[in-house]
Amino acid sequence: MTEQSYQIESMELGPMENFIYLIKDLKTNRAAVVDPAWDVPTILEQARKSGVSITDILLTHSHHDHINGIEQILEQYDAQLHLAKSEADFWGKELDPPSLHHGGDIIQLGDTEIKLLHTPGHTPGSACYQLGNDLITGDTMFVFGCGRCDLSGGDPEVMHDTLQHMARDLPADTRILPGHNYSVTPTSTIGAEIDGNPFLHFDNKTDFVEYRMHIHDKTRDAPYHPVCKGY
Repeated sequence: MTEQSYQIESMELGPMENFIYLIKDLKTNRAAVVDPAWDVPTILEQARKSGVSITDILLTHSHHDHINGIEQILEQYDAQLHLAKSEADFWGKELDPPSLHHGGDIIQLGDTEIKLLHTPGHTPGSACYQLGNDLITGDTMFVFGCGRCDLSGGDPEVMHDTLQHMARDLPADTRILPGHNYSVTPTSTIGAEIDGNPFLHFDNKTDFVEYRMHIHDKTRDAPYHPVCKGY
């Protein structure tokens, strides 16, 4: 069995229960912070306690609640910003030269390979980050939920296709690390999501769109529990 090259630490920060992740490469003590927002001093203190230097910033998407700490991180570290090219195009912000990626690209963090998966639907360039058996999903997939599609850049038909691809293509034991703490448990697996996430129960795209846009928010409240298929 190959020894894992990384460690992931999670922090729940801010009024929207955001999960911010610190990925530590164990050999080099380089770290990447995913979606830095809200309470940057806590992020910086966690990095200090972990003995790491933040060299990279990974964005799952560009909504304000996932990016509002970028400048403060860059005031302390000369970190490289990474996001999907289609998200940079959607965001339209003038940035210091970021690293722009396409689905399938590998970001190297010391000995740790991080694969960017293009997972549009919440925004055009939403991305998940896959490393080892872990998948940081941002607002694409929550535990027993998924991101809204009525915000800027959202498209429920695209979200349906994205979630179907994820359920089909990812191993069942893949661990899900979502962008918000909206469920009865902070993490899950693809297998558990296939069984209990209602958004993965729609083969018919029209029915999915109706549920996502008009039914879900009227019938379910956080924290989300698993939903049996057919209910």
